[in-house]
Amino acid sequence: MARPATLETTAATLREQTWRMLRDARLGGIPSNTFSLYDHILDAVVAVDAIPDRFRELGLDPLDTYFAMARGTGTQPPLELTKWFDTTYHHLVPEIGHTTVFAARPAKALREHAEANALGVTTRPVLIGPATFLLLAKPTPDAPDNFRPLDRLADLVEVYAELLGALANAGVAWVQLDEPAYVGDRTVNEIDALRTAYTRLGELEKRPRLFVASYFGELGDALSALLDTPVEAIGLDLVAGPGDLNRLAGYGRIPGRTIVAGLVDGRNIWRTDLRAAAATGATLMGLADQVAVSTSCSLLHVPVDLASETDLDPRLRDRLAFARQKVDEVVALGLALRDGIAVLPASPSAAPAGWRDNGVRARLDALRPEHVRRGPYAQRAVAQQARLALPALPTTTIGSFPQTDELRKARAEHRAGRLDNAGYAERIRAEIAHTIALQERLGLHVLVHGEPERDDMVQYFATQLNGFATTTHGWVQSYGARCVRPPILYGDVTRSGPMTVSWSTFAQSLTNRPVKGMLTGPGTILARSFVRTDQLLADTANQVALALRDEAHDLESAGIRIIQLDEPALHELLPPRRRDQEAYLDWAVASFRLATSGVADATQIHTHLCHSEIGELLPVIDALDVDVISVHAPSSTREFLNKLRAAGYQRGIGPGVYDVDSSRVPEPGEITNTLWQAVAVMPAGRLWVNPDCGLKTRSYPEIEASLARVVNAAAAMRVSAG
Repeated sequence: MARPATLETTAATLREQTWRMLRDARLGGIPSNTFSLYDHILDAVVAVDAIPDRFRELGLDPLDTYFAMARGTGTQPPLELTKWFDTTYHHLVPEIGHTTVFAARPAKALREHAEANALGVTTRPVLIGPATFLLLAKPTPDAPDNFRPLDRLADLVEVYAELLGALANAGVAWVQLDEPAYVGDRTVNEIDALRTAYTRLGELEKRPRLFVASYFGELGDALSALLDTPVEAIGLDLVAGPGDLNRLAGYGRIPGRTIVAGLVDGRNIWRTDLRAAAATGATLMGLADQVAVSTSCSLLHVPVDLASETDLDPRLRDRLAFARQKVDEVVALGLALRDGIAVLPASPSAAPAGWRDNGVRARLDALRPEHVRRGPYAQRAVAQQARLALPALPTTTIGSFPQTDELRKARAEHRAGRLDNAGYAERIRAEIAHTIALQERLGLHVLVHGEPERDDMVQYFATQLNGFATTTHGWVQSYGARCVRPPILYGDVTRSGPMTVSWSTFAQSLTNRPVKGMLTGPGTILARSFVRTDQLLADTANQVALALRDEAHDLESAGIRIIQLDEPALHELLPPRRRDQEAYLDWAVASFRLATSGVADATQIHTHLCHSEIGELLPVIDALDVDVISVHAPSSTREFLNKLRAAGYQRGIGPGVYDVDSSRVPEPGEITNTLWQAVAVMPAGRLWVNPDCGLKTRSYPEIEASLARVVNAAAAMRVSAG
């Protein structure tokens, strides 16, 4: 078929370009099996043949089955999407049951290794490790209540043994197995499982040498478990987990192992202090027989090449390193540690004085406890209901509406100067008018303007705020084919004037129903930007919060009755270990409340959390002190709401009633079932009815059909619930 052939030809070309670039940069160890058509965890599902029966039964060819798992079909929802540790990338969640039959499917890894060999490039194939694969998985619906996917580790390890054997037979010398799940809090049994797995794999007679990599934090006790096994190399993230260096020192000298030192930050775009990194590397060389240098994690999380960003301020550009430049940093550090002859450049000098704003610093110094407090919720609820007069189970959406091809074309023409400001504004107003009319026709109670002026919920605000820079080609994958251009937060953040008021007030002028003013929260703006490292994140978050506080005040003054401050990425910066989480959540909640506490009690504040392990945030949801929170669809609405009620939450809640990540239109019975689960736990007067996320990536025919069913189901439930 032409479509798969064209897709694979393009993919092969991109792989070849990457391997040639890494070879020409003189990188010593080059990875393969890292190129994915959608998601590397989905690739692992295929590699061990853990395809859920509900997709096998569709009878599709392998490529269509792959994308059915990623995106869903008309009859099957996709695999669940969730965040990749504390990053902004999102991965698909494997579904593993007690009867899942694993089988080795090494074709992709073998093919890519052979492609590189044909170019004269020797690579090490990369696979997600078996323990992390199972720790990231969720049980299938038919699994026993006490079943955990990790219970299947022994079975899966035997499949990995077959994969390693196939790679060894193809002449592969090294294989990298990634085990990042072990930088989080793990039980003794989970750490023992890691030791058992790699003891078994290490004792195989026919296998490549094994490099077990970790990243995003400290391995802690899992490091000693790996040192107990026969693996030849262990990778440590010494940027996010410097404590592992001290732990290594406690073992004395480690013979017969290679320690792969993650000394170059793979998650931020600031230049490495090469002299400081080399000093860390030199310390490590005194502890291990062999030391190799690498990035702290995959370079998935940063843009490709700074050379294409010719419009950045040179003072800023000189401080940056994208993926291509980070490869050069790794090579330079490796040469310095190996030969001791490289002259490493000094780190950049202090930031220019113009990047500092004494006014915003004075405002932060003047903050008092009352600046982050609103009136009691019960008092606010009465004032808001008197102003809004909403029924039980009011219907709304999360914020964004479809970004059509016509809208993208208008934005591109405006950016290129072919469409003037007046013409662009007219096009945006027309889209807002269309969106408002559609929502009124569907019968939604609380409307949104649809955000047609925003190509991204973070970048839009970055272009309006001082202290940010934006790139032209700095794309980073979020999930699948969805990419974003994270802005660069380099200086003190201030607001020059209103950022959203004109669009929100125009939308409100078209209807008598309340229109939400839509803002992005400080935590999400930080999580989805490349943030300065010369001051505490808490201070930077509060600077952003002050700008948003001023914007919320202006929206309120302009007559906007509901303001939504979205925090879909609140969980994305949550540290992997509990000991570090309280400090993060303290400043994240404080900055949110600073942004939202400047409005009157009668102004209703909403927030939205999505693509998160929402259960981990239960203790702080109440602390946000919002009036209404909407959340990404949990697997069990009743279970989630019971936990939320047990945590003391007594405000408005909108559990997502359908999954917008899939193109399928939800069946009416699915929506009704979710609503029945909700009203069984929460009073109907506190429940809102909404999709589980924004509608930006969907089409208008999809959302019209879906929202019509949402409105009808809510109306029927209103009657049934009394």
